[in-house]
Amino acid sequence: MKYEPVITPGFESREEMRETAVRLRLEGHSKKEIAAALGFKTGGRTLSTWLKDIPPPEWTKRPNAKDDLREKAIAMRGDGRSYSEIQRETGVSKSTLSAWLKDIPLNEEQRDALFQRQVSGRERRAAGIRAQHRAVRERTISEAFAQVQAMAESELFVAGVIAYMAEGAKEKPWRTSEQVCFANSDPRMILLFQKWLELLGYTTSDLRVRLAIHESGDEMKALEFWAEVVGIPVNSFGKTTLKRHNPRTVRKNTGERYVGCLTIGVRRSSALNRQIAGWFEGIIGVLLAGPEVPLKGRSGVV
Repeated sequence: MKYEPVITPGFESREEMRETAVRLRLEGHSKKEIAAALGFKTGGRTLSTWLKDIPPPEWTKRPNAKDDLREKAIAMRGDGRSYSEIQRETGVSKSTLSAWLKDIPLNEEQRDALFQRQVSGRERRAAGIRAQHRAVRERTISEAFAQVQAMAESELFVAGVIAYMAEGAKEKPWRTSEQVCFANSDPRMILLFQKWLELLGYTTSDLRVRLAIHESGDEMKALEFWAEVVGIPVNSFGKTTLKRHNPRTVRKNTGERYVGCLTIGVRRSSALNRQIAGWFEGIIGVLLAGPEVPLKGRSGVV
């Protein structure tokens, strides 16, 4: 344990020594310099106790590598920047920024400007993500499209059967004379079904077409659209089915691109409907190569 004299020669009392230490500290001296002036070999606990409420002079402080960053962060916050914006530019963690900037409030104008920047930033990020998804989707579709070089009649036949079993009208135990009727809002599906009927030997004179559209839609525009798709004049269409609009329902199929749903029926086609059900069971039977599978298309019940 190092010895420190109780009262150094030249001083009348410990209180005089304490007052001298405080005065020297306020004049900007270091602890080492004060200890030498008081005759202490080291500063020791005594000197630390005397000076504990007096901050050390700036020149005695060790330089802090973050001082410049802190000043920059404070200036940026004063300009109304967010913690995220400051963090991106300074690299300082948000917890440190919170400690540095907690006493620097934003005024109302700065808060409003910050909110607008955050909203526009989210919108830009969302738009970027949507663009990436579109690019991936379009690339995937393009690559898959290139894999289909041609379609044999057998492939079209199977495609038509499957499409009809998904979207067409089927016989039921309580309705055993159901006509062939296919409805869809996608013109590509309508064209597929129409090409399939041509493969089976049916022509446009065998078909009945009818539009179904919400009453809020543009009926004439939709009729002209579908007439061009199927190659059948508008005056040959059946009576349009208008769906009553329910204002409580939030519909997505609205706007200029909304053209309703087209139904294609085949005249005198109950037998064809039964054939389609049989073809479908045959396809499934070949795939499973096992005992007969009960199908909804046959009985209406699984």
